[in-house]
Amino acid sequence: MTATEEPVTEIAAFPEDRTCPYQPPSGFRAAAGRGPISQLELYDGRVVWGVTGHTEARRLLADPRLSTDRRNPAFPATTEVVGRIRNRLTPPLVGVDDPVHKVQRGRLIPSFTHRRINALRPRIHEIAGRVLDTMVEKGPPADLVTDFAQPLPSMVMCHLLGVPYEDHDHFEQRTTRMLSGENPAIAMGELREYLLALAGENRHKLNEGLFGDLVEAPEGEVSRADLVDLTIVILGAGFETTASMLSLGIFTLLDNPERLAELRADPSLWGAAGEELLRYTSITDGITRVATEDIEIGGVTIRKDDGIIFLTSVLNRNEDVREDPDVLDWHRPTRNHIAFGFGAHQCLGQNLARIIQEIALQQLFERLPDLRLATAVAEIPFRPGHAVQGMIKLPVTW
Repeated sequence: MTATEEPVTEIAAFPEDRTCPYQPPSGFRAAAGRGPISQLELYDGRVVWGVTGHTEARRLLADPRLSTDRRNPAFPATTEVVGRIRNRLTPPLVGVDDPVHKVQRGRLIPSFTHRRINALRPRIHEIAGRVLDTMVEKGPPADLVTDFAQPLPSMVMCHLLGVPYEDHDHFEQRTTRMLSGENPAIAMGELREYLLALAGENRHKLNEGLFGDLVEAPEGEVSRADLVDLTIVILGAGFETTASMLSLGIFTLLDNPERLAELRADPSLWGAAGEELLRYTSITDGITRVATEDIEIGGVTIRKDDGIIFLTSVLNRNEDVREDPDVLDWHRPTRNHIAFGFGAHQCLGQNLARIIQEIALQQLFERLPDLRLATAVAEIPFRPGHAVQGMIKLPVTW
């Protein structure tokens, strides 16, 4: 069957809001029950393929016949806002295919190796301590989103890129708008102007860091403007998604006190717990591609120009991969997930995200052993289905 020829009797909508911030939407679970690849309906009525089978997802994400190029008119728009500005937004790295993607990624790989990122551990540990100092000095209650989950990755990204932290409000606000769907083209343009100015007439403000290394390198196959756009993508991936990952991970642990107690009793489990939380929460729920050729897989025919969406939250809870996938359990192998994607476009900053999460969670709960929610769970707002999943506010006390 194909996305356009099969009579639609049961079909899930995409996106769909979660009813619990760390659980997959019910429609996605229903889609998984219909087979490894089934149909989804977008906001404009377009029917695309939804992938919920773990084996099929890894095969497809590694298949060069799937494209991430937003300039392709057939690339699926998942919201009305994205549909309006799709042709005006062509993000580097995440929105281009090889050979351009390979060149862009190659410029960044040396800065994101496990060894290079692991060397940042002492600095990240120091930054986390400073953020906690500020929050504790203000005293309870606190909003862990604005007081901890956002400033920590923001400060880390400033250090990594070498941009002045006094400008952090400027790019935090615009990065949030860019990823939330609120005027993303305008927000990206403003970020571009800021970074171009920083690399030009304000060069004296530029510290040592990845951004300085990029703009000082010979242009070669990548122009300075392209390198600025690469930096914007790094900011988006490193700030907004990490902040969401932290806020949702903290909420999940506070909402599962018996598992949190286990971590407090045995700190050696924090690394494995962070990996399990990545799988369990799946904050980027809906990796999107378009087929450039016909593909036979999972009992269906994906036609050229068909849209494909990988439903990460249910992919990471596939019973073929692990027993009791709905149980939060770090006493088993946890790396076989696709929270960071898979294939050529797998998240370049995953090593950094893992280290930030591990250090942040351990420091937070060791420093504040009485940390607890300051309001009822039902009153805590979290993000809608079209956004990176996470908490809007997280009121706590201690």
